[in-house]
Amino acid sequence: MTARFGERVRAALDAHGPLCVGIDPHAALLAAWGLSADAAGVREFGLRTVAAAQDHVGVVKPQVSFFERYGSAGIAALEDVVSAARTAGLLVIADAKRGDIGSTMDDYAQAWLAPGTPLEADALTVSPYLGVGALGGAFALADEHGKGLFVLAATSNPEAADLQRARTVSGETVSAAVVAEVSARNATSTPAGEWGSFGFVIGATLDLAATGIDAISPAAPILAPGFGAQGAEPADLGRRFGSLSPTVLASESRSILSAGPGDLAETIARRAAQYREVTRA
Repeated sequence: MTARFGERVRAALDAHGPLCVGIDPHAALLAAWGLSADAAGVREFGLRTVAAAQDHVGVVKPQVSFFERYGSAGIAALEDVVSAARTAGLLVIADAKRGDIGSTMDDYAQAWLAPGTPLEADALTVSPYLGVGALGGAFALADEHGKGLFVLAATSNPEAADLQRARTVSGETVSAAVVAEVSARNATSTPAGEWGSFGFVIGATLDLAATGIDAISPAAPILAPGFGAQGAEPADLGRRFGSLSPTVLASESRSILSAGPGDLAETIARRAAQYREVTRA
């Protein structure tokens, strides 16, 4: 039986530290790498990133949009990249930010989380803004198969603040309400002392206090974009996340990928070591 996702993330953090490498084949990066702006280019980009990342980090995060833009051939390229990463022993978070209702959401979950599907990943980013309950089928499927979800809770884009920091009738922020509702689901399925498999996306460039998010119980992984090109550095992890920092996956993409394919493995190894140094001091 597959181990629960929360514990697999925990093991990856223990073994490799917090760095999560984003696989984001922007058009400018494809050109800089000497690759074509098509499905073949993003496939090669993804496979080279996987090869450079293995043995240095435990988690990679392909951004689905950069593959989807090339249609069915791009999706086929993504299938190859995801499969290669999982074969290499990396945990794969599909950054697709899916969010819908009823059978539509259920089928998104099947596409990304059901064992044996072409796009099978270890976890999926999802949006709760049609209601956390609308993700019920995804929670159930993930729990059944040892998969994970990362629920958007407090994102770093400025446009999100008015919605996510609005107050509910009970006085908490919407972000805190999302965390509370997802945490209640974790509590029903997480053995004592283990990490929940339903994690959160919380931007590393935010003032955590302003989001209204405090303790998360049971503990659950936090996917934190905003490190690297957006300004947050390894030394900021503890200051920005406080008591939550041991559960953080620090996501970097452009700041690492801009090193180019020739220096990529060395860059990832060096950056991963920097994160380990500040978290294990």
